[in-house]
Amino acid sequence: MEIQNPDSDSCFPKVKYWREDVLYQFQGFWFLPRHLQGTKQVLDQFKPLPNDVILASFPKTGTTWLKALLYSVINRPSSINQLVTNHSHELVPTLEMQVYGRPVANSPPGHFPSNTSSSTSILSTHIPYQILGETLNSSDCRVVYVARNPKDTLISLWHFENAMYLGQKSEPQPLENIVSNLCEGTVVFGPYFEHVLGYQKESLERPDKFFFITYEELKSNPITHVKRLAKFLGCPFVGEDMETQVEEVVRSCSIETLKNHEVNKSSDVPSWTMMPYDAFFRKGQVGDHMNYLTKDMIERIDAITRKKFHGINLWGENWM
Repeated sequence: MEIQNPDSDSCFPKVKYWREDVLYQFQGFWFLPRHLQGTKQVLDQFKPLPNDVILASFPKTGTTWLKALLYSVINRPSSINQLVTNHSHELVPTLEMQVYGRPVANSPPGHFPSNTSSSTSILSTHIPYQILGETLNSSDCRVVYVARNPKDTLISLWHFENAMYLGQKSEPQPLENIVSNLCEGTVVFGPYFEHVLGYQKESLERPDKFFFITYEELKSNPITHVKRLAKFLGCPFVGEDMETQVEEVVRSCSIETLKNHEVNKSSDVPSWTMMPYDAFFRKGQVGDHMNYLTKDMIERIDAITRKKFHGINLWGENWM
């Protein structure tokens, strides 16, 4: 991968990540050069409107799935056809990668259908609250944040980053390396724990503006939480057929359904990333880390999770 040197970022702390990749530290968080460029543009230019909905997340925590759910809830019932023919990331573009980020060289032009048929624009970001908070608080926009168990997040990120170099027939990134990176905080948009805590704290203090949900609770009871989500967004399910409406949204946005759409099985690479569309859908399972992590790796991650999330029980008693 070609490393693009940020315009004036040579003075920022940097670390070697994997292969040719370097991470730059900006306001306490780590970014790939292209993501840092996009983030700075977001901070300089993005002015959220009162009706905007922003999906915030750490990478590989359910972003693609939540994009489909948000789009479907806000634009029902016409959203179903859009989800069949458009990838979730095209329907809900990412601020620092698609809206303001620089296109990746040698990729075809990006395609953006109308984001929404309503007066609400839906956007997403991986930028931490500690950096983006002032921008988000400049309007009455609403923010949805999804968090995922760090061990499953790590495995999903590991597969995703390995897929980036699949065409080069390279060796996969050693799993122990990314475990160390997660625990030390030197991952893309990391530290992971501070990323989660930034938005989680705001959701407790201002639940009318920040909606916090975990991937695991949404997977375990999608009907209940989609109703909560719709109410938070100001478009609750109503009428005698309310339950049918909710069930249709959940069905049309299930990971199994989305994975089977041709657009999501495409090997096309959009302009805003180096990854084909089909790389954004894998298993989507809870607990998949058990198939990969050793006992020592699990104990290491659990120890730092207990330390960082002390007194905060995000995943119930059995999340370990």
